[in-house]
Amino acid sequence: MKKIFQQGMFWVVMVLMTSTAQADQTIAIGVAGPLTGAYAAFGEQLWRGAQQAAQDINAAGGINGQKIELFSADDACDPKQAMAVANQLVDRHKVLAVIGHFCSSSTIPASEVYAEAGILQITPASTNPMITERGITTLFRTCGRDNQQGSVGAEFIVKTLKAKTIAVLHDKDTYGQGLADAMRTQLHSLGLKEVLYEGLTRGEKDFNALVTKLKSVNADAVYFGGLHNEAGPLVRQMKEQGLKAPLVSGDGIVSEEFVIAAGGPTYAEGVYMTFGRDPRKIKEGTNVVERLRQSGYEPEGYTLYSYATMQTIAAAIAATKKTDGATLADWLHTHDVSTVMGVKGWDAKGDLKLSDYVMYRWDDQGRYAEVP
Repeated sequence: MKKIFQQGMFWVVMVLMTSTAQADQTIAIGVAGPLTGAYAAFGEQLWRGAQQAAQDINAAGGINGQKIELFSADDACDPKQAMAVANQLVDRHKVLAVIGHFCSSSTIPASEVYAEAGILQITPASTNPMITERGITTLFRTCGRDNQQGSVGAEFIVKTLKAKTIAVLHDKDTYGQGLADAMRTQLHSLGLKEVLYEGLTRGEKDFNALVTKLKSVNADAVYFGGLHNEAGPLVRQMKEQGLKAPLVSGDGIVSEEFVIAAGGPTYAEGVYMTFGRDPRKIKEGTNVVERLRQSGYEPEGYTLYSYATMQTIAAAIAATKKTDGATLADWLHTHDVSTVMGVKGWDAKGDLKLSDYVMYRWDDQGRYAEVP
């Protein structure tokens, strides 16, 4: 992972590069996520996707003749910082829409700021169900919900892995614990109860005592709700202690940074995770994937989700010729949008009408592929 200083300089340069046009001649859009720190790989996914989409839309003439101007906002996956940068996007940069945030624990508080300002917010990656259960009509997402991917995880553990003694771990965060609880709910509906339910702390690296506990309850499968920075060391120490139970997780580890955090492909191999069908393989996005790869960036994880989110915002503005959040939201609630990930439509809550979670497995080359 890049050093924090290098990451910071990168984002400063990006803001300078995308802030050259006059405000009255552009449509200002914010891109918010963890651009520095332990989860910066996810923030880069959001930025790269939004940036490529903005470049492509601008090259085609912009939105109703106006060019998109991007402003990045680094929330570091911290709720307080998310509130601060949300206010900056609204008050200083006068954004008309926001792509983000990444962490659900950042999206929830930041959404209150955008809602009060009447700004359309679409998160490409925040999956906690409560995001769209609070009646905020200007808030949408282009990803699924944790109750959906949690159910897929539970079904896979019980019916495919045929596990009987299942341990459920989480990182005590809105996303991680929410996902673990969703999986556990489905597990119970399948007639099984976990043998261990325990939280760990974000930033923690030594899980040997926890692994010893997993061994003591004879866990034959371990489910983890959380992000790659903790999942990596966890699975490494599981293997070092000889625990053969497979680790199953969610979309919080859908980054090559997971392999690095684990100590290499040897330790990451055999880990399972839920995520939507690989957007890099959807025909509508073929040309975009190629352009991103030619630029030296592999559009993994949520990169194309962010691209699709920019397309969604652009479509709503182009169709309505308005930029206020209420008008854009009304349009999105009643219209589908063609994106690099296919046609997307939203229900009254702002959730996708269709979700496509599947199971993936990390291999010995440090890559993930869908489980047949």
